[in-house]
Amino acid sequence: MPFCDIYGQERQIAILQNAIRRRRVPHAYLFYGIPGIGKKTVALALASTLNCREGHADFCGRCPSCRKVIRRTHPDVVIIEPEGLFIKIDRIRDLQNQTQFRPLEGRKKVFVVADADRMNDASANALLKTLEEPSPSNVLILTTSRLHRLPQTIVSRCQKVRFQPLRPETVASFLIDSGETDPVSAQIAAAAAGGSIGKVLEIRTGLLYEFKDEIAEVFSGGLSSLDMIFLAESFGKDRETALQRLDIFREWCRDVLIYRELHDEGGLMHPDMAEATKRCAEQTVGDDILQNINMIRNAQGAIEQNANRQLILESMVFRLNKARQD
Repeated sequence: MPFCDIYGQERQIAILQNAIRRRRVPHAYLFYGIPGIGKKTVALALASTLNCREGHADFCGRCPSCRKVIRRTHPDVVIIEPEGLFIKIDRIRDLQNQTQFRPLEGRKKVFVVADADRMNDASANALLKTLEEPSPSNVLILTTSRLHRLPQTIVSRCQKVRFQPLRPETVASFLIDSGETDPVSAQIAAAAAGGSIGKVLEIRTGLLYEFKDEIAEVFSGGLSSLDMIFLAESFGKDRETALQRLDIFREWCRDVLIYRELHDEGGLMHPDMAEATKRCAEQTVGDDILQNINMIRNAQGAIEQNANRQLILESMVFRLNKARQD
């Protein structure tokens, strides 16, 4: 996708295009921000533009180089992603080897390391050596949703570009332009997406609607032991799904706190849950809501550290229920 077709991030794209025009592209970028807001899409657009045979500040999408990048067959554009939980050390070592050679077809060899925070210590140390000895023919682009998980030695050697959550109207425009929803539904989904197109794509599948209904049903009433087990299981069977759904849960608790204090629906991140939010706000005091938010954050941190996911989720849910009963 060329820069001109990317939704949002206009300031970030302008910074990159200005560097291209001035021929001052640094040897390493670090794109960071919440998931699903275009970091990887922009990274691939930058890789295409740097090797486009038209030579402008946006890639043409028609020349052989652009077509190869789109098909992921360009020999000078390498994309490294996690395999399972981590980015394997062998992929970083292969990157190191490739940086020693000049581009085969393009002007630059571009390495995109997606979710760079998923490197283990050995992988991070290997990448650091490459960053310490940059080559003018190489450009590294790291993306991350968890900047704090990257070693400062790596962060300090990259030019950082912060990607902002998208405005609700931008997300709604994306949904409408995709032709799969009406304007009213698009506005509701965009308001619940937290500025992330990636999240709204999952919402559009209906899976997150079901999860949100489960949260609303359980926390607007009482929680039985069976309810708590089912709720823990509803956070998903894999790490990324659990973290994303914990984000939604935390955002909803924030909505409950906002409504309890202000009695205003205008600031809700999940307006589709407004009725459940009101009911829960009437039943809960502010300090308890803040305690719930901290419990969810602690669970997220433990899962990010690869603790036993199901045990952490069950413990969190039981603690939340106990806090409601005290």
